Amino acid sequence: MLENGFLVDGKYKILDVIGRGGMSIVYLAINEKANRSWAVKELIRTDPRAAGISKKETDLLKKLHHPGIAGIVDVIEQKESQLIVMDYVEGHSLDQVLEEQGVCSEREVLDIGIQLCEVLEYLHTRKPPVIYRDLKPSNVMKKPDGKLVLIDFGAAREYRRYSDGDTVLLGTRGYAAPEQYESQGQTDARTDIYSLGVMLFELVTGESPHRLCPVRKIRPELSAGLESILEICTQTDPAERFSSCAELKYALEHSWEMDERYQKRQKRKLAGFFTPVAASICLGIGGIVFSGLETQASRNTYEAYLTAAGNAAVKEEELGNYEKAICLRPGEKDAYLQLLKHGFLDDELLTVEESMRLRGILTEQTASGESFESVFSKNKEGYAAFCYEAGVTYYYKYEETENKKQAQSYFRLAAQSGCLTGAHLVRAEKLSLIAGYYTRIGLVDAAGDDLVDYKQYWEDLVEVSAGNIVMTDNERTAVVVYEELIGQVLFHGESFLEAGARADMIREQLAQVRTHLQQDFTGKDLGGADAFSEIKDRLIQQMEEAEYLLAALEERQGE
Repeated sequence: MLENGFLVDGKYKILDVIGRGGMSIVYLAINEKANRSWAVKELIRTDPRAAGISKKETDLLKKLHHPGIAGIVDVIEQKESQLIVMDYVEGHSLDQVLEEQGVCSEREVLDIGIQLCEVLEYLHTRKPPVIYRDLKPSNVMKKPDGKLVLIDFGAAREYRRYSDGDTVLLGTRGYAAPEQYESQGQTDARTDIYSLGVMLFELVTGESPHRLCPVRKIRPELSAGLESILEICTQTDPAERFSSCAELKYALEHSWEMDERYQKRQKRKLAGFFTPVAASICLGIGGIVFSGLETQASRNTYEAYLTAAGNAAVKEEELGNYEKAICLRPGEKDAYLQLLKHGFLDDELLTVEESMRLRGILTEQTASGESFESVFSKNKEGYAAFCYEAGVTYYYKYEETENKKQAQSYFRLAAQSGCLTGAHLVRAEKLSLIAGYYTRIGLVDAAGDDLVDYKQYWEDLVEVSAGNIVMTDNERTAVVVYEELIGQVLFHGESFLEAGARADMIREQLAQVRTHLQQDFTGKDLGGADAFSEIKDRLIQQMEEAEYLLAALEERQGE
């Protein structure tokens, strides 16, 4: 422990202890020459649970500049401890706020969640992404103006997309996501989403994070929307959480929408309880006639909603009519496809908000409690057509360009349906195969072995790149496949060689891609001649970089 008055590194004078944790002590310090206050966190090396920050991570964190982050400015190594010097933030930590003021209102906890989503989204979108990994009330300061600041980056790590896993498993029990205590895999943005969900649960209920439950069991006056959001955040399986803080922020900003869906669902369940009683009476009088009239009326109304959507002058009115049609006949494809193609993709981009809305519709429930997607999937051809279009949308047009997991899932369902033929089947199979690797790269099994066989990965890339893709599918798919092959050589060339792929065979494949670019696209439209010329020049430049990389790797192997 540092004494008051102790001078750290000749410039930071210790004034007082301002915080204590299980593995650290935080001091208030001052640089008297600059007349500026700093927070100094001391990590004790003798504590086996303590983990420091490497110079590489320090350099990374020094580059972070956001009003919601207390930046790290220095890391000082001592014999028995490591000192992390960071911005001093005036205010109270959220655990102090909870202790002094009691539980937060729903409005307050929504604001806290939205602010922290903005900070975390900034971290997660760095190049490379930064995962905070230790979100809890004591690590969030509330300034006098109500703004929030993250103050402790001792557990933060750069996200290594292709690494075997985190080098150190950190996090506070209760707040830490389950994957932080597993030997395989690594933490990612969804890890921070879990911790944020737990923290918001504690702030709005006052209960221990070890006692997670639906928040309305503790505070019935809270909305179903907030309850639903927190349950999604704290799913054990990361794949079932929000995929990004942008999605979570949208949900928090529109929690009333989720609440309305819940209320509608409850009304349908209530209607589902009374309907059989009324139906039994009606059937005794003239069920066959009424059934026929009801079916025709439903069909007419369904078509009317689609027509109204197509004629709508306001976007929300258009989307609302598509949703009404889906609610009326959740097993039919037309409303889903038109919602996707005309409702969401009128600007050729699927936003995070639109993706959330689509997911909300698919998980909506009928009066019997069955999800709309479950009902829809019984229509094999219709569901296959939707999955194919959704796969194309998420692969080509989703604004989160690095997230291909949804595309892989939809393409796989479409390819396995037995309903696709020709170019559509070829595209679904090829892009499902490519996107599938994104879900496994960087993960290891229980034995510590990489889940991706890089030799097989290379062979799959060669297979999907074979032949004249422009002829068998289309020019857009060809460009995507060629971009993928070249990009993976740049990213994983060394792994391919180490796994047994030969450098001369990789060069030959790159040469074939060059030939396809020069010969197969004649007369094809990729946004005009100038646009395609730009695409081709970019791919050829990347191929030259890949060939240079291969030469360097061969030279290194020969040393």
